[in-house]
Amino acid sequence: MFRTRLVAVACPVLLLSAVACTPATPHDDAKPSDAPTETSPEGTIGKVSLTEVIGRLKVARESRAGYERDKFRLWVDADNDGCDTRKEVLLDEAVVKPRQGKNCRLTGGKWRSAYDGKMLTNARQLDIDHVVPLAEAWDSGASKWTAERREHYANDLDAERSLIAVSLGSNRSKGDKDPAEWMPPARDDTCAYATDWVATKLRWKLTADRAEVKTLRTAAGGCKNARVTFQPAA
Repeated sequence: MFRTRLVAVACPVLLLSAVACTPATPHDDAKPSDAPTETSPEGTIGKVSLTEVIGRLKVARESRAGYERDKFRLWVDADNDGCDTRKEVLLDEAVVKPRQGKNCRLTGGKWRSAYDGKMLTNARQLDIDHVVPLAEAWDSGASKWTAERREHYANDLDAERSLIAVSLGSNRSKGDKDPAEWMPPARDDTCAYATDWVATKLRWKLTADRAEVKTLRTAAGGCKNARVTFQPAA
């Protein structure tokens, strides 16, 4: 397993794996272009304001022509430890760790569904959500990828917030919608969701349509302290 997660502490609105919560300072009112940016030799981008980073999205029309879900191979066991991608995310995100049995069978445990705030105690009550849905990824660039790259996207454990465990109801309500069509019913998750969405699109060099960008900019207006970290996918 590759990804690690920081659990939100003293930060009820934003999840720290994607957003840094900082006390208000004069810098919080700076223009987006003044927001600090860090670029590592590996290409990691961090400490960039959500508003500024939205401006880095390439705006383009989307097309779903030719999309089929099975063009993205799901839930592989990349590190051959017996736990596929779904179970890796469940293990990583558990508030109370489940027991891990033979063939990575999970029992017990407890999870918080970010989109609606529900606390769940059965892994079967959770879906693993692609923050940017597979169909949306296809619409905005993945249609041109190789099958191998689509598999990597569908099982992206190298990023902390490309995949998250959420309740069945909230995930199915979201479906293939983008932020212009759907936002989390739990308002406390708005900033984290917008940040995760933008970070994922930039990580995979996916485009965005005009309505999507407009909605993200509106959401960012209420997320003054949101800072984005992402690393371009290999």
